[in-house]
Amino acid sequence: MSADTNVRPSALDSAQAAGSGFDRAALIRMLIVVSGMFMITLDFFVVNVAIPSTRADLHASAAAVEFIVSGFSLAYAASMLTAGRLGDLYGRRRMFACGMVLFTLASLVAGMAPSAGVLMAARVVQGVGAAVMTPQMLAILNTAFTGEQRVRAFTAFALSMGVGATFGQLIGGALIHLDIAGLGWRTIFLINVPIGVTSLPLMRSFIPESRGGGRPELDLIGALLGSAGLLAIVFPLVEGREQGWPAWSWVCLAAALPLLGAFAVRQHRLERQDRAPLISLTLFRERAFSVGIVIILGFFAAMASFMLVLALYLQDGHGLSALGSGAVFGALGIGYVPAAFAAPKLAVRLGRQVLTLGALVVAAGYGLLIVTAAEIGVTGPSAWMMPGLFVAGAGMALFANPVTPTVLAAVSPHHAAAAAGVLSTAQEGGNALGVAAIGVVFFGVLGHGHSGSYAHAFEWSVAVLAAFTVAAAVLVQALPKASAQA
Repeated sequence: MSADTNVRPSALDSAQAAGSGFDRAALIRMLIVVSGMFMITLDFFVVNVAIPSTRADLHASAAAVEFIVSGFSLAYAASMLTAGRLGDLYGRRRMFACGMVLFTLASLVAGMAPSAGVLMAARVVQGVGAAVMTPQMLAILNTAFTGEQRVRAFTAFALSMGVGATFGQLIGGALIHLDIAGLGWRTIFLINVPIGVTSLPLMRSFIPESRGGGRPELDLIGALLGSAGLLAIVFPLVEGREQGWPAWSWVCLAAALPLLGAFAVRQHRLERQDRAPLISLTLFRERAFSVGIVIILGFFAAMASFMLVLALYLQDGHGLSALGSGAVFGALGIGYVPAAFAAPKLAVRLGRQVLTLGALVVAAGYGLLIVTAAEIGVTGPSAWMMPGLFVAGAGMALFANPVTPTVLAAVSPHHAAAAAGVLSTAQEGGNALGVAAIGVVFFGVLGHGHSGSYAHAFEWSVAVLAAFTVAAAVLVQALPKASAQA
């Protein structure tokens, strides 16, 4: 019998007895998972708002500031694959709780950091905690809910990501502006503490434990090879451009291919020996999974880098404050939220083509933003950006909401956490790739020009991102229809 059946029947029965709705236990279970994803997404996007005040308060160097931003992403990407397998081996609820403890404690340390060095270390631990949590949350949604409940749970999960990403700038700007108890930028980290402290005691009562099948062993060599390979890609992409692409960045990128190749060979060998690979390569035999990973990589590359260039255009080009920039960003969230609720019904009606619709709506929003930026430059009213942002936000929800269940639908339950780890790694890798690629375009067009050049840099960057989203819409056609309907 697969260890995935090792769940408490009373917890699942009470949740599923509610049919298409949620009873109290299922609702709390969903809220615990959703709050974890909200913290992670918010922390990823909100830190940029606090950089000016953080640098002044802690007397941080430029290199330290870069690592405060990138340390989270580096640790997140490097730890993700191993974290997924840990959930399969030792229990998804247990590892979710461990990740929550790490993330909450690191947030407390970050919020009280007396120096830039302490904050840098806390950000790395936050990234590890986030990596441990993320695949477990996706696996819990995929195994602890069924039918309509699963659809609603994934809707709430996608909504938490969208709210954290699209309202992150506004939330961060508001917290810094309010200066609660004189804490200033520290509140963007300390806000995670009460969420973590509230969620942890509820996990044992409301989240059923589940594990993956197979032999109970962890491939440590594979974990090192996989993490090193991912780090060799993400680190130079995050830091290389800032330092003018030094020789070490190209050496790292060149080393990534043999490292990941060795990782794949080892996983294949372990699978043939009927041992326990870190990732079962049979996952990639499912067309929905393998094609979906490429789609996620491209779409999230466009989404994360769009947030970056929009922040640069609004704050450095238009000269808006963190709060003012966040208010403009809020139009993304206003478009995202209603579309997130509509996405499941559209997915039932359109199947996989809801992803096509979402990607094309995002591209339309980007097109509207290009026209607007050309018209207002950096001196016109920034509020004119809001209609285009509203359209782009709606498209993001129509894509981001159904894409995870579509990709995971064809995955065997005992590989759920490992598959979710690969999916999340693709998303994080897409973030890093997109930021690096669009950073080259944006700063290349910007050059050493005056503030007016920010409008042209924004226009060219968003044009490239629109092409990314159209490519994602084309790739959706390669997904099998059955999995999208599932």
